Amino acid sequence: MDEAGSCASGGGFRPGVDSLDEPPNSRIFLVISKYTPESVLRERFSPFGEIQDIWVVRDKHTKESKGIAFVKFARSSQACRAMEEMHGQCLSPNDTKPIKVFIAQSRSSGSHRDVEDEELTRIFVMIPKSYTEEDLREKFKVYGDIEYCSIIKNKVTGESKGLGYVRYLKPSQAAQAIENCDRSFRAILAEPKNKASESSEQDYYSNMRQETLGHEPRVNMFPFVGEQQSDFSSFDKNDNRGQEAISKRLSVVSRVPFTEEQLFSIFDIVPGLEYCEVQRDPYSNYGHGVVQYFNVASAIYAKYKLHGFQYPPGNRIGVSFIDDGNNATDLLRKMATQMVAAQLASMVWNNPSQQQFLQFGGNSGSQLPQIQTDVVLPSCKKKAPPETPVKERLFIVFNPHPLPLDVLEDIFCRFGNLIEVYLVSGKNVGYAKYADRISANDAITTLHGKILNGVRLKVMLADSPREESNKRQRTY
Repeated sequence: MDEAGSCASGGGFRPGVDSLDEPPNSRIFLVISKYTPESVLRERFSPFGEIQDIWVVRDKHTKESKGIAFVKFARSSQACRAMEEMHGQCLSPNDTKPIKVFIAQSRSSGSHRDVEDEELTRIFVMIPKSYTEEDLREKFKVYGDIEYCSIIKNKVTGESKGLGYVRYLKPSQAAQAIENCDRSFRAILAEPKNKASESSEQDYYSNMRQETLGHEPRVNMFPFVGEQQSDFSSFDKNDNRGQEAISKRLSVVSRVPFTEEQLFSIFDIVPGLEYCEVQRDPYSNYGHGVVQYFNVASAIYAKYKLHGFQYPPGNRIGVSFIDDGNNATDLLRKMATQMVAAQLASMVWNNPSQQQFLQFGGNSGSQLPQIQTDVVLPSCKKKAPPETPVKERLFIVFNPHPLPLDVLEDIFCRFGNLIEVYLVSGKNVGYAKYADRISANDAITTLHGKILNGVRLKVMLADSPREESNKRQRTY
């Protein structure tokens, strides 16, 4: 269809290119009578939802309608319901020919064909691996009549891959499910089964789940043309990018426009997301965004795992660092030190016979404990006498393993008034006793949720000190 031959006079206006397909499949394509005015279209289609734009295509010379129109809704489910109920209907009693209504194809797809119902009724979701098909059906039946559900399983072990399909009877029901289901399902429209040439959703979400777990995904190359090729055409995980500036901020580029919610749903897979922002380019239909994490470790992980990620399937996003002027050399050295410390501590904790070696430094004599963290800790302070009354007791949870006792004392004594810190034998928990509530609260504020020597701490208030005397004394 020659859209260039349209004009805005008398029959609505052409919406901005950057908002035509937001959200996806929210625009319908109409074949109507050349004599149907825009007011009739608005009257007949407004019951289905909020209409953002109506565009009647006209001949650029005669200004006459070509019998083609577009209606842009605020939601995909509204457009789908309009298609379901209005296709084959007559707009007025005087019309002898029924209209045709289809979901308009995305302008970024490079094709002008109409979207078929098969492409609009099947959704692809990420689910817990414990889900059965009945669980999946129970979760999604609230949005409409389900034709079938299926769970993708490992062909060898028969275990669920944590991925599934839900096929609805109507496109509007699938759209409702995508719009309203919990964001953790990462629901998207599934690719048609006959599109063998395009990348499958299984690769898409398997990559997502594998990347989240730290495994290298299988990379399917998707060739792009033009000036964007250098940004998207290669995603080799082993390539050398050591000269690239590293920071907590990332630039995201996509050949398909995306919303801020979509950008957030992709990068929130990596813990530590601080904020994301979509940036509009008035001169192109590409998607541009900025993502920032609370720490550089999360940003590095997101960059190297999500660069080349397919969203939606068939479209790879490009992720690169934004230079914020900081020198990342020290940060990378600190991260490497933390990893080595965590592995060493894990090895020693799993082998109790080696704990004395770690604590006393083997045969080289006693050494001060080393603390590797990006947390700003106060200077060391003296411990309170053992007989000092307990004012506050803290409960500490370690993940993946406890820290050595001397390291714990060094950390928790820095807030002052520490009486004692101890570990519960055989468990990843411990306690710290303080003679002052302010010191205990400072420890919680500074240490809760932080990583020290590769171990994440949860620090919270324990039982009241008044209950301490009623408990049996420890025997270890």
